[in-house]
Amino acid sequence: MKILVLNLGSSSIKFKLFEMDDKSVIASGLVEKIGEQSSYAKLKVEKNKEVFESTNAIKDHAQGLEVMEELFKKSGIMSDFGELGGIGHRVVHGGSKYFKPTLVTEKVIQDIEDIIPLAPLHNPAHAIGIRSVMKKAPNVKNVVVFDTAFHQTMPKSSYMYALPYEYCEKYKIRKYGAHGTSHEYVSKAGAKFMGIDINNFNCITLHLGNGASASAIKDGKCFDTSMGLTPLEGLMMGTRCGDIDPAILPYLKRVANIEVEEMDTIMNKKSGLYGICGTNDMRDVEEKMKTDEKAKLAFDMFCYRIKKYVGAYYAALSRVDAIIFTAGIGENDNLAREAICENMQSLGIAIDKEKNSIRSGEIRDISTKDAKVRTLIVPTDEEFAIASATLELVK
Repeated sequence: MKILVLNLGSSSIKFKLFEMDDKSVIASGLVEKIGEQSSYAKLKVEKNKEVFESTNAIKDHAQGLEVMEELFKKSGIMSDFGELGGIGHRVVHGGSKYFKPTLVTEKVIQDIEDIIPLAPLHNPAHAIGIRSVMKKAPNVKNVVVFDTAFHQTMPKSSYMYALPYEYCEKYKIRKYGAHGTSHEYVSKAGAKFMGIDINNFNCITLHLGNGASASAIKDGKCFDTSMGLTPLEGLMMGTRCGDIDPAILPYLKRVANIEVEEMDTIMNKKSGLYGICGTNDMRDVEEKMKTDEKAKLAFDMFCYRIKKYVGAYYAALSRVDAIIFTAGIGENDNLAREAICENMQSLGIAIDKEKNSIRSGEIRDISTKDAKVRTLIVPTDEEFAIASATLELVK
């Protein structure tokens, strides 16, 4: 059965097509710069590595999906979406209502639209994408997998903010988290790798990429996570500031006359690594830090913030079986992993530098032999997790 996984951003579509009978990837690709004259779409066939492209302007996500369908037809993989066994959608925000993969109904789409204020960049695109593919292929079932769902097991003491209770209740202000599909996938893979029942597995998962988050997982369920009401809270990221003193906002209004809307843009798109040293690509940061003090500062800040979260979550869990690194930086950056784990022997965390320096696409243990807590690198595969959840519900 063919399952298509869609991930719609504010101006992009990422997609991957799976053959679930043998769990293989048939094709993958993306549509970029939607709404611009320089739009670009690409489909890559996995078997023969053949690439199909389109460089015509794409006005909106609906047209982007049409271009996708045309590329699939040109590749010979399928003539239209009606041939699919199911379509899985990654949805950034499901609020507090959704805690598991869900078959799409009109009510589900309305709920996604109702919480647009909590995810204004992503949820509008998700809703448009779902409606578009349902119109194009009305007989194909659609499934939504929410990035916030895995975090719905957090206790109230973890997800509540110490604001007046009526504000939290009326305006749905609470910690929702993000990257949940990735945190769930790598925690299960890590437990399986170590031969531990997921229901008895305690770990700290570190999803480190341009967006970065940490989760404390107790007995296989999320106990706490670093991202909050929005993905801005928590770790320092590529362009996001992460945790800051909230009084900075009214202070900058007074001394620099910066309005809330402008500060929102600054904190989300002009801060983090980029704000400190001018680039949000960790590879460029590490190249620059050989001669640039600001780049070295950005690297040190990034790693230190993660180290603090590891320590806090260790205390919250009391027993930790593994620290799990995943995503672009987590899987590929040995310098960052080494800096994060440095001087943590008192917690039982120690990595072998030689093991840490090896690049591989496989799950692996980089701990020293005598480390009490295992340190794992687990490649994330959110798309396959979404495809699997879609298959289960479609069947």
